Amino acid sequence: MKLPKLQDIIGFICKDTSDPNESPKLIIVIRILVLTMLLYIALNSIIYVRFLNLSGIILLVISFAMYLYVFTMTYRQKTGIIRYTINFCMVVWVGVSVYYFGWDTGVQHFILVLLVLCYFSGYSNYGIKITYAFALCAFRIYLYFLCRSKPSAIALDSPTTNLLQIINTLTIFWCLSVIALLFSKDSQTLESKLVEYNSQLIDQANTDALTGLYNRRKAIEYLEDLLASSTQSFISLCICDIDFFKKVNDNYGHDIGDVVLQQISKTMKASAGDKCLTARWGGEEFLLVFPSSNGDEAYYFLENLRQRIKALRFEAGEKNFAVTMTFGLAEYDYKSDIDSFIKEADEKLYMGKENGRDQIVF
Repeated sequence: MKLPKLQDIIGFICKDTSDPNESPKLIIVIRILVLTMLLYIALNSIIYVRFLNLSGIILLVISFAMYLYVFTMTYRQKTGIIRYTINFCMVVWVGVSVYYFGWDTGVQHFILVLLVLCYFSGYSNYGIKITYAFALCAFRIYLYFLCRSKPSAIALDSPTTNLLQIINTLTIFWCLSVIALLFSKDSQTLESKLVEYNSQLIDQANTDALTGLYNRRKAIEYLEDLLASSTQSFISLCICDIDFFKKVNDNYGHDIGDVVLQQISKTMKASAGDKCLTARWGGEEFLLVFPSSNGDEAYYFLENLRQRIKALRFEAGEKNFAVTMTFGLAEYDYKSDIDSFIKEADEKLYMGKENGRDQIVF
C-alpha cells in the first residue's frame, strides 16, 4: 500500500470549504485542532490501558468517534455549525474527562483552547464573546469544586498523573500556538496593508498628481513647522513660474503644457536632492524651501537650475521649443510671519517678470 505524501496530507487538511463564502482559515484551524485531539486520545488510550474499566473504554471510543465526526463535518458543513459543534463536543469531553480521570491530569485546561478560539474566530459581537468567556470560567470553577467534593471515577497513580500533565500541557500549548499563529498572521498582514494604505493616502494628500511634487498644502505645512522650530541658522524661500506658459498651452495644447510641467518638475526634483523642498504652488508656479541655506547659497542653486531648465527641449509634432523661468528669492529674517515671507518672495518674482523674465531676483 502506497503511503500518502506529506504535501498530499497538507493539501487534504487545507482543502477549501464547500461554500465559497466561508472562511477557509477557520476550517483549517479546526481541522488541525481535531486531528491533534484524535492523536491525543489515541496516545492517552495507551497510557490509560491498565487503569480502564468498561466505562472508561467506552468514554475513549466515544471521544475518538466524536472528534472524527467533527473532522468529517469540516468538508461538508458550514463554518458556523462546525464552530458550535466543536465547542459543544470539547465542553462535554472536558467535563466527562475531568469527572473520570480527575483534576490533577490537567484536562480542564483545554477550556483555554476554546476561549482563544472563540475570540479569534467568527465575527460575533464582543457581548457574545465575553458572555461565553464567563460561561467557560464558571464551568471550570464548577469542575474544580466537583472534583474536590468527590474522587475521580478512575484512580490513577502519581507517575501516570504527572505524565498526563506533561502531555496535556504540550497539547494545549500546541493548540493555542496553532490558533494564535494562523489568525495573528492575518492580523499582521492586514495591519501591514493598513499602514501601507495610510502611507499612500498621506502621500496622495501631500502630492500634486500631475507633477509628483509636494502640493501647496504640504509646502505651507512644511514651512510653518520650519519657522516654528527656529533651529536653522538660515531659511530661504523661492517662488518661481514658467515664462509665457499660457502661450505654450495656446500654441501647442494642454497636453504639451502638462509635459512641460512634468519635465520641469522632474528637473527640479533631481536637482534639489536634500537641499530643498520642491512643491507645485499652483498652475505654472512652483515653491522651493531651503531649510539650511542663506540667500547667496540658494541663489547659486537656482542659477544652475535656471540654466538646466532653459536647456530643456520640448517637442510638439514637428516643432521644437524651449521655456524659461523667473525666480523670486527671499531670505527669512526671523521676524516676519509666514505670509510676509511668502509675499516677499512673490513680490520679487513679480519684479523679475516686470524686468524681462528669465532671471533670479534676490
